[in-house]
Amino acid sequence: MPWPGLLGLAILLAWLLAAAIGPALLGQDGADMGNGDVFATMSAHHWLGTDYLGRDMLARVIQGARYTVGIALLATLMASSTGTLLALLAAASPPWVDAVLSRGIDTLTSIPSKMLALIMVAAFGSTLPMLIPTAALIYVPGAFRIARSLAVNINAMDYVTVARTRGEGRLYIMLHEILPNIINPMLADLGLRFVYVVLLLASLSFLGLGVQPPDADWGSLVRENIGALANGSAAIIAPALAIASLTIAVNLLIDNLPGRAARGDH
Repeated sequence: MPWPGLLGLAILLAWLLAAAIGPALLGQDGADMGNGDVFATMSAHHWLGTDYLGRDMLARVIQGARYTVGIALLATLMASSTGTLLALLAAASPPWVDAVLSRGIDTLTSIPSKMLALIMVAAFGSTLPMLIPTAALIYVPGAFRIARSLAVNINAMDYVTVARTRGEGRLYIMLHEILPNIINPMLADLGLRFVYVVLLLASLSFLGLGVQPPDADWGSLVRENIGALANGSAAIIAPALAIASLTIAVNLLIDNLPGRAARGDH
């Protein structure tokens, strides 16, 4: 893997570790009131300064990583797995099943993602159990369309025809003949979809419709500390850079995967 890919992998692993064990290692709760001044500058005591309530921003950013990375990862896995399974079913089923599934997915695609998210949040609330399926539902159509285009091509191959001829069932065709041949491009698509979900959740939180206080993800940290924008405090720069670093790291990793690099050289 080229060095940009390794850099992206290192940053991504760092944020995953921060989300998993960061708050425990810090030994402090970012939701507690701090002793620092409001929007204090970076110092030895507060490496990233303090927020609008005097709380340590390093603790808040690491605590926010748990929500940003965790929710985005779960929603992305749900979206990609659901879209892929529906695509396998569409490819291995009679044409009318493919038509029904495709038209239903097209209906979701016709609704702008932000509008659909606002409708879902307004109808069911912005609790964590609701944010995950909402973000997943929005990105199922994209995963379905890519997986279906791959699965339809694989379904027309001779070895799939041979499997049908010897009496293999639809489930066997889906899981043993088609899925192994589309798994690599779908893993690459999963990384891109993860970036989309992170940006969507950050947008919702910035509008006050995402993770609710006292919990906070990076988008809500930007919204909470918008008052520090005038003096360029780290309280607003730190969560914004965290969002940028995560999305850039995933893109670097995807663009430099060994399989993609080999295909590009060829």
